[in-house]
Amino acid sequence: MRRSVRTSDGTYLAVVEFGGTGRPILLLHGLMGRATTWWPVARRLAAHGRVLGLDARGHGRSQAAGPWTTDRMARDAADVLEQAGAGPAVVVGHSMGGLHATALAAHRPDLVSGLVVEDMGVDFTGLPGTPLDDASAWFAAVPQPFASLAQVRECFGHPRPELGLYMAECVEERSDGFHLLTRIDHAVSIAGEWVRENRWADVDAVRCPALLIEAEESVAPAGQMAAMAARMPRAEHVRLPGTGHLVHDADPQRYLRLVERFL
Repeated sequence: MRRSVRTSDGTYLAVVEFGGTGRPILLLHGLMGRATTWWPVARRLAAHGRVLGLDARGHGRSQAAGPWTTDRMARDAADVLEQAGAGPAVVVGHSMGGLHATALAAHRPDLVSGLVVEDMGVDFTGLPGTPLDDASAWFAAVPQPFASLAQVRECFGHPRPELGLYMAECVEERSDGFHLLTRIDHAVSIAGEWVRENRWADVDAVRCPALLIEAEESVAPAGQMAAMAARMPRAEHVRLPGTGHLVHDADPQRYLRLVERFL
């Protein structure tokens, strides 16, 4: 079931109810993604509770309206949980969603009973070759519009086929072909904050149980996710060999075993 939620600053967000009953589980996607990219994970987790997904502002079918900040987007997730009567929830975030989930757990502990962060750091400041540089260069070279979904999969799927499948979920067909649902300038604005300021204060404020899952080919600086877990009083850090940034698609069975054990 899909519905719309109006946030505290008047922005309309798309919310997907994936099914299940009982304990709420909120899924937060990564940059350029949308809630439905969680579909295979959500079907499995529905056996453990009521699973909801959120299209972040400027993503999927949600309204594209700033500010494009971590704090605002974490408040969006809080608004969704409050309006859905779904807190406290286990909040599962991939990449950008992991950052937002951490901020939500830090600032609204009343709404978060557990935290799962998939392959995301909290400090990209002062690094050469930042994710923002990589994202800007990558998406500037994207040949929009795409002639077909096959071209989307081909463009994004090398060397990791799972990324091609993921991005094929994040486009819409228009009269001239397929376009990304998220504007590139909005994505760059979101990621721009990550290289200007760190979020260690959020990490230090998390008190709920936490599971941090790191890819072998991680976007987080080396050792940072382990350091994050060490600063949380009730956290476990696991690094999955052979996986890329989309851990839940690269190795879904090991990923789901970890999350189900955590639940």
